[in-house]
Amino acid sequence: MDTSMGEAETHVSIPASNIVDHARTKAEKLPTTVEKPTPYTYELGYLTAIDPNPLPATSQLLSQSLSERNESLRQIARDGAQSLLNTLLTTCPIQSTPEGLIMTLPAPQHYLPRWKPLPKPKPPTKWELFARKKGIGKYGGSLKGGAAQEERRKNLVYDEESGEWVKKWGYKGRNKKDESDWLVELDDEAVKKEKTGADGGDGRTIRGEGRRERMERIKRQDRRQRNNERRSRKGGKMG
Repeated sequence: MDTSMGEAETHVSIPASNIVDHARTKAEKLPTTVEKPTPYTYELGYLTAIDPNPLPATSQLLSQSLSERNESLRQIARDGAQSLLNTLLTTCPIQSTPEGLIMTLPAPQHYLPRWKPLPKPKPPTKWELFARKKGIGKYGGSLKGGAAQEERRKNLVYDEESGEWVKKWGYKGRNKKDESDWLVELDDEAVKKEKTGADGGDGRTIRGEGRRERMERIKRQDRRQRNNERRSRKGGKMG
């Protein structure tokens, strides 16, 4: 067989029998089926084939030349890739789209470890530190155990009607309970004052009596506190 190469018209004579032998040898080295003493295991979600069969003995590999050794290892790797490809084509659904063939892989059966460390938690803000100490908001939780819970419980009182712990004062506090009552007990004399305007014409109502009494108590407490401060200052000067 003559093969023309370039303009120089160099002719190389290659026996046809050599080409046939080469093609036959190549076909024998690349089988489409792979048989192993121990079957492969697969993790198709990660496109992985696991070969449980041991590699050739070290003494056997060292007795080979470098090219023979590389060829042995390359053959083992090729068998694994061929086996993985065969399994993908026979087990995974394949869909034809205008862009081409799409193969859907199954979900992984094993979770691989992260190659990056877990992100460090963000340091708590000043408000979160304060809320954790006082048991505010999401840090409140149950009233059982913990210094923060004990501190929080000092400001709570048990409401027998609702069966819950409520604040002693402040927003929705126990001290404002009477202001939200839907039913208020009437006093005949107070009703007469409200109807005749004997309350001074300031628009006071019986329902607002609880809040008025609370505000008056606050004012009285403020007056007592100011008087105590004045007395303490006078006592200090006399001393």
